[in-house]
Amino acid sequence: MRNDAPVATGPDGLQTIVEGAFADLTQSRESFAPQLNAREIGTITSIGTGIAQVSGLPSVGFEELVQFPGGVVGMAFNVDEHEIGVVLLGEYWHLSAGDQVERTGRVMDVAVGEELLGRVIDPLGRPVDGKGAVIASARLPVERPAAHIMDRAAVTVPLQTGLKVIDALIPVGRGQRELILGDRQTGKTAIAIDTIINQRDQNVLCVYCAIGQRASAVAKTVASLREHGAMAYTVVMVTEGNDTPGLAYVSPYAATSIAEYSWSMVVTS
Repeated sequence: MRNDAPVATGPDGLQTIVEGAFADLTQSRESFAPQLNAREIGTITSIGTGIAQVSGLPSVGFEELVQFPGGVVGMAFNVDEHEIGVVLLGEYWHLSAGDQVERTGRVMDVAVGEELLGRVIDPLGRPVDGKGAVIASARLPVERPAAHIMDRAAVTVPLQTGLKVIDALIPVGRGQRELILGDRQTGKTAIAIDTIINQRDQNVLCVYCAIGQRASAVAKTVASLREHGAMAYTVVMVTEGNDTPGLAYVSPYAATSIAEYSWSMVVTS
């Protein structure tokens, strides 16, 4: 093998090479700044259906997220002196006693913003519609203090459902809570879907949360919303029947957080 680069020979050339090597080492050592990050790591003591008992996290807070192996997260729920109960928010079949658990330092939150409009997501903000990742501009905790009564705006604008009987007999306003009660197969979902469809061009953003429904039923609902052009101002949150109980528990809180943030966007627009 031929090397055309000049090679230093003699004592002076060898000394130059050694001095250059030491200078590079000195510069690298001086520019290196080690950073120490304190981490609190615990251990799984037992695991059940959607619940894990963890020890070794004395500083964990209530509803703080903890990280399990495999990218699974959980929410600290029962905070005892020597052990905490964690609600698992993902597939946990691969977890077992003795696995390490690490604190994340943040509480359960959800992605919010206009980027979610037209998307179908789960309570953790992961897309389930096959349209790629959801990149949101903001996040909002699912548990936070409610606004004081005196700070809330008055309910003055009506919300038309599109059903003449309901609109004539029951005054529903924007910002008002209205509960739909009824037995199975009595049309509760149909009322909600018709109300969402009727909000087109009304400057209203809608959030539909489906908990424990069959995937086929949710797909039919999303198809109906797309057919009427309602997905342009709607966010659909889905927790299927085979998902973990933790996701079903978090779903209504996450959907409410998205709706409250959307409400502030509509008011200020």
